[in-house]
Amino acid sequence: MKILIQLIGLVVLLFVVALGTIRFEHRNADGASILFPGGELVSGELYSGPEPDWGFTDEVNTIELQLYNPVNSRRIWIIESAGKAYVVSGYMNSFLGRLWKEWAIQADSGDGRAVVRINDIRYERRLRRIRTGPELAGVAEKLESKYGSTNALAEIQSGSTWVFELRPIESVIFAQGD
Repeated sequence: MKILIQLIGLVVLLFVVALGTIRFEHRNADGASILFPGGELVSGELYSGPEPDWGFTDEVNTIELQLYNPVNSRRIWIIESAGKAYVVSGYMNSFLGRLWKEWAIQADSGDGRAVVRINDIRYERRLRRIRTGPELAGVAEKLESKYGSTNALAEIQSGSTWVFELRPIESVIFAQGD
């Protein structure tokens, strides 16, 4: 019995070391994997031009999001509502959720500058957290229909789900100067 317990412990230790090594090695990759955050988003055309019609994201399940401070990337859901693009971070009322979704805390407490990569095109954005307002009902509805979430508006209103608008960088700078 003692040998069996040691063998199980060894297998668990090897698994944990392997996952840690993969995460460490992936930290500077061009984009995130499904499991691990990545580094700076460098490949893909950088979008320039008028504000895009974000309706195409209805056909996109996840996007890559990279903050500028700190420079790391992850895969997240995207929602289009009323012509604007939004990203969400759930489980923000739990310790594990806040640990796992550290990017949302960093975006909310920092300047929010980010790059999103969708279909190999990079868009420079600024994440602005939306806590209240009429747009949250549309975001919640889309979150439920696109991703199967339940009680999305209540989750947003309670602070368990955080909503960020992907704003053009220029409009945020202008709005702050008002």
